[in-house]
Amino acid sequence: MEVKPGIRFDDTQVAFSYKSDRELRKANFIFSLVNHPFISSVATGLAKLGLALHLPVKGLIKVTVFEHFCGGETIDQSDKTIQTLFQFKVGTILDYSAEGEHTESGFDKAKEEVLKTLNKAKGNPAIPFCVFKATGLVNAEVLEKVQAKETLTAEETEAFEHFHQRVEAICKRGHEYGVPVLIDAEDSWIQNPIDEVAYSMMKKYNQEKTIVFNTFQMYRRDMLDNLRNAFHSAAMHNYYLGVKMVRGAYMEKEAERAEKMNYPNPIHPNKEATDDCFNKGLAFCIDNKQRISLMCGSHNEYSNQYLAVLMEKHSMKNNDPRVWFAQLMGMSDNISFNLANAGYNVAKYVPYGPVELVMPYLIRRAEENTSVAGQSSRELTLIRKELKRRRGQ
Repeated sequence: MEVKPGIRFDDTQVAFSYKSDRELRKANFIFSLVNHPFISSVATGLAKLGLALHLPVKGLIKVTVFEHFCGGETIDQSDKTIQTLFQFKVGTILDYSAEGEHTESGFDKAKEEVLKTLNKAKGNPAIPFCVFKATGLVNAEVLEKVQAKETLTAEETEAFEHFHQRVEAICKRGHEYGVPVLIDAEDSWIQNPIDEVAYSMMKKYNQEKTIVFNTFQMYRRDMLDNLRNAFHSAAMHNYYLGVKMVRGAYMEKEAERAEKMNYPNPIHPNKEATDDCFNKGLAFCIDNKQRISLMCGSHNEYSNQYLAVLMEKHSMKNNDPRVWFAQLMGMSDNISFNLANAGYNVAKYVPYGPVELVMPYLIRRAEENTSVAGQSSRELTLIRKELKRRRGQ
């Protein structure tokens, strides 16, 4: 399908309307840094070392990358970000991104934190979704053994049952409050048991409307079929299917493991194949919009334009409640704010948590912007265009 430029993503005045001059200059500094792989690598290495040695670097990290990519260290500290985004018709998905202890008490703490985000979201249009990662609620090793159909120890069996209970508590609360819950995707070798629990929750809580969303990583060769199968199961059991569609986050890790363990790489051979799969997935969801609710989690301009065109061809309103667009805070503001300005449903993933525990997340964002072809230079070009425009006023 030819994509007409119905929605423009190069309007920087709209894209950065929520940022002050100071914040925009900071963004310019951050993306200038990550645009140079060597400098970015040295900076992230020094930040990790500084925190490990308890050097006074936390304040510097907090006022630079943390402030750019995160909402705050707590839910309450994220209030300013939530309100600012909502002024510009962009919702917040509070994402507790602390990667801490992997113990039963740690998993219980993570569950309680997700429940707190649901309490915050209840009746609050500024927070349209909540989210959790399965590996925040159970050890990945347990999921890996379940997927490999290995015999679990009594302790592992109990841990897996606790995982089910934690997910149930979150989805039940989401259903009670009418707040949709996104279940993030993980590595392919632990994803199957997550899918199973996600669909069991959908059967239970997606009877009247879509509350539980599962994530589909379209860089996987099998994902389009997985999406079709998930839809057929939902149709057969008469529940709504919640689809959060992303390209994928663990490409290098997936390739390394496949090579090491001598099985075919589950990821598409190139970006073109992934893009094609993603866009076919969008079309499938819109074709089946009577049963599917879709969140397009993409930083790709074409895919977002393509979805907008699909909606138009299906005579859907821009703000149809079945379709949402989502990007990460601090990235692709040109997509998020121009879509929101055109009346589409848009939300930003807003990570929060103690600076030292959110560092792994921040490092991944730096690496992602450095490695994704043209990502940081695209951000930088738009930021500099807006700085120039403001200076010219």
